[in-house]
Amino acid sequence: MVNVTYDDSGSMIAHPLGEDPAVYSPGDVAWVLASTALVWIMIPGLGYFYSGLLRRKNALTMIYLSVVTLAVASFQWFFWGFSLTFSDTASAFIGDLQHFGLRGVLEKPSIGGTKIPALVFCVYQLMFAAITPMIAIGAFAERSHLGPITVFVFIWSTLVYDPIACWTWNSNGWTYVLGGLDFAGGTPVHISSGTAALAISIYLGKRRGYGTQALAYKPHNTTYVVLGTVMLWFGWFGFNGGSALAANLRAAQACIVTNLAASVGGLTWMFWDYRIERKWSAVGFCSGAIAGLVAITPGSGFVGAPAAVLFGFMAGTLCNFSTQLKFLAGYDDALDIFASHAIGGIVGNILTAIFAQASVAGFDGFTEIDGGWLDRHWIQLGYHVADSVAGIGYSFVMTTIILWGMHYIPGLRLRVSEETEIIGIDEVEMGEFAYDYVGLETELKPGQVDAYNVTNQIAGGDPGLELQERNSENHYEKRSLGSP
Repeated sequence: MVNVTYDDSGSMIAHPLGEDPAVYSPGDVAWVLASTALVWIMIPGLGYFYSGLLRRKNALTMIYLSVVTLAVASFQWFFWGFSLTFSDTASAFIGDLQHFGLRGVLEKPSIGGTKIPALVFCVYQLMFAAITPMIAIGAFAERSHLGPITVFVFIWSTLVYDPIACWTWNSNGWTYVLGGLDFAGGTPVHISSGTAALAISIYLGKRRGYGTQALAYKPHNTTYVVLGTVMLWFGWFGFNGGSALAANLRAAQACIVTNLAASVGGLTWMFWDYRIERKWSAVGFCSGAIAGLVAITPGSGFVGAPAAVLFGFMAGTLCNFSTQLKFLAGYDDALDIFASHAIGGIVGNILTAIFAQASVAGFDGFTEIDGGWLDRHWIQLGYHVADSVAGIGYSFVMTTIILWGMHYIPGLRLRVSEETEIIGIDEVEMGEFAYDYVGLETELKPGQVDAYNVTNQIAGGDPGLELQERNSENHYEKRSLGSP
C-alpha cells in the first residue's frame, strides 16, 4: 500500500517505508504532468514536419512512424528503459534492473528532483525517451522498410539513448559527477539522435537519383511543415520549462529563453536563405526556429535572455551552413537531421558552457552550480567538449553496429528495393496514403517507368508485375490515379 496523506494546504505527503516523509506541491506535480502532455504532442508534430518535407508518395510514412515510435519507446521505458537510465544504483555509464517493469517507481522522491514523486518523473522522462529515436529515424525517409524500424527503435533506445541519458542526468553518471550542465537534453536527445541519423544515412546509402534533378524536389506540403513546427514549438515549453521539475521562476525563465531562441533562429535562417533565393521561405523560417530550439535546450535553465539571442543566431547560422556538409561528404541525409540536431546540440553545449550563470540556475531557490565563463569558471567548456565528443562517438559507433547487426538477420534488413523506392513507401509498405489519391506520375521522370505497369501496380493489378525502366526519352503519359 502507498502511504500518502494531505495537509491542510493540499500538499501531498508521502511516507515511504523506512524513509523520511516527502512533501510534494500539487502545483509542481500538475506542471510536470502538463509538460508531459506538451512533450507528447511534439512527437506527432515531428512526424508532420518530416512528412511535409518529403515527396507525396512517402507522406504518410513519417506520421505513422511518429505514433509507432511512441508506442515502442513507451513499452521499452516500462520494460527496462527507466531502470537502465535512472536507477539509484547505476554505474557511471548505465543503470541496472532495480526498477525493472517500473518496480518500486511510486511515491518516493525522484532521482531527478525531490520536488516530484518518482512516478511523475518517470512518465515525464518517457516523452524524452520517445522523441529522441523519432528524431533519428527521419534518416530512414523514403528508402527503408517500416517493420524493422520498430526493432531498431527498441534496440537503439536500450543501447544508445539510455546510457547517454544515464551519464548525463543520473546523479551517478560521469558527466553529472564531472559537473556538466545539460538542462533538457543537448547530448542525450539532440546530439545522440542527430549523430545516429548520420550513421543511418551512411548505412542506407543514397536514394535513387541522388546527384540529379530527380531529388531536387520541393517539400510536398509546406503547410505540414508549418503545422509540425507549431506543434514542436508549442511542446518545447514543456520540454524545457518542465525540466525545472517544479512550477517556479526557473521554469518561467526556461520558457522565456526557449521562445526567444526559436524566434531569433527562425529569422536568422530565413534571412540567410533570402540572400540566395530572394524569397521569404516558410520552410527556412521553420528550420531555423527548430535549430534555435535545439541549441537552447541544454542551456535553458542556466542562461539569461540576452544569451538566448546569441543561441538563436548562432544556431540559425551554423545549422544553415551545415546543411552543405552532406554534399561535401557525400551522404544522403534527406531531412538534414545531422545539421539541425547534432550541430545544433553542439552549438548549445558550447554556448551553455560560456553563458551559464549560477544566479540563473538559482532561480528555483535551491540549485547551486559554479556557472560558466561568465562566472569565470573556465573549465566548464572542457566538460562540455568532452561530453559532446563522447556523445557523438558513442552514438555513431553503436548505431552503426546496430544497423549492420540487423543487416545480417533475416527479415530485419532495412533498405528497400529500387522498385519500392520508385513506387513509394506508403503504397508498398502500408497500402495507404496521406491523401485520398496520389498523383504518382508527378514523382516519375519521363521515360523511366512503363505507365501501364505503374498504373496496374497501384490499382491492385497483378502483384507479380515488374516495373520496367526504359531508356527512351518519351514523355511519361499523365494519367489520373484518382478523383480530381
